[in-house]
Amino acid sequence: MVKAYPAVFHYEENGYWVEFPDLPGCLSEGEDAAQALAQASSALGGYLCSLLDRGMELPQPGRIQSLHADGNDDFVSMVAADPLAFKQRTKAVKKTLTIPQWLNDEAEKRHINFSSVLQQALIAQIQ
Repeated sequence: MVKAYPAVFHYEENGYWVEFPDLPGCLSEGEDAAQALAQASSALGGYLCSLLDRGMELPQPGRIQSLHADGNDDFVSMVAADPLAFKQRTKAVKKTLTIPQWLNDEAEKRHINFSSVLQQALIAQIQ
C-alpha cells in the first residue's frame, strides 16, 4: 500500500527541512538531500499510519506541479512510503496462544522460533 505525496525540501545552513503541504504537521529534516529524503519517507509512513490507526481516510495527494521551491537549493519531490510497512516496525505485543502438545514438542525439538513463525503466517494472511 505505497502512497506518494509531494514534499517541499527547504535548504538551510545545517541541511534540509521537509514539509508536506497536503499533510499538516508532517515535517522532517536531514543533514543532506539524501538523508532528508529518507527521513521524509519515514515521517510520511508514520503520519499515514497514525491516520489509519485512528480510522481516518488518507487525504488525496495534491499535484506536484502546483508546488514551487523558493530558495536556490530548495526543491520539490514526490516522497513515497508504505504505512503498513511502517506499522510492522512498531512495538511488539505479547500474545498467548494454544497449540497441541505434540506440535509444541516437535517445534521445540527443532528449535523453531514461535514468534517468528506466527509473524510470518500473519503477514502472509493480511497481504
